[in-house]
Amino acid sequence: MKLSVIICCYNEKATIEEVIQKTKAVDLGAGWDREIIVVDNYSTDGTREILQAISDPEIRVVFHEQNMGKGMSIRTGIEHMRGDYMIIQDADFEYDPAEHSKFCRKIEETGAAAIFGSRVLGGDVKYEYAHAYLGVRVLTTATNLFFGGNLTDVATATKLVRADVVKSLNLTTTDFNLDFELPNKILLAGYDILEIPINYKPRTYEEGKKITSQDGIRALLTILRDRLGLTPVFKKSQKPIEKIA
Repeated sequence: MKLSVIICCYNEKATIEEVIQKTKAVDLGAGWDREIIVVDNYSTDGTREILQAISDPEIRVVFHEQNMGKGMSIRTGIEHMRGDYMIIQDADFEYDPAEHSKFCRKIEETGAAAIFGSRVLGGDVKYEYAHAYLGVRVLTTATNLFFGGNLTDVATATKLVRADVVKSLNLTTTDFNLDFELPNKILLAGYDILEIPINYKPRTYEEGKKITSQDGIRALLTILRDRLGLTPVFKKSQKPIEKIA
């Protein structure tokens, strides 16, 4: 099986090279292949120049010609992926690429359509800001209530989804809202989302954190929009796919 690692970056000059190298260094296990798709969202700090210098057959770099939001970067990565599964990896070190192998093992054990990393499973909860933790709790509760999920951390960045499932979904958001539209529509499509515990090292706004309380409000509006059925779950040309046991 092949894992498509989608790395979205915007002004991550200090970390992007090391994140890519750490991703390449992960042993996913026997029977797994990997491709790395880096989507640069029109960085202006020198990140693009670093990426332009990459010459590696395992890595493909896509450059946005304007800043279109993280969600659009993920959607671009999905369009370019060739793997059987995709996993989202941030371009900083809040999330550790070394844990990708845990997701692959869980796929082998369960054959799940979607697996999310949870920052609260296991009890070692780390957040820099109380409002961030409380906001995630509210959004996770709303997702479970409205879509029948059983999640502990809907806002996690590390999300793995089977290729045929994610390519069938009508994803429309372009910013951080995609972190919520994606689970909304996976659950509306009738798939379960499993979770596994992951490590998390939150960074501060001074260190480059970009999510604000305004993103939380927009996320809640996205949850309400999808619960009301204001956008289709599937792409127009896509019929609901059969589940694979």
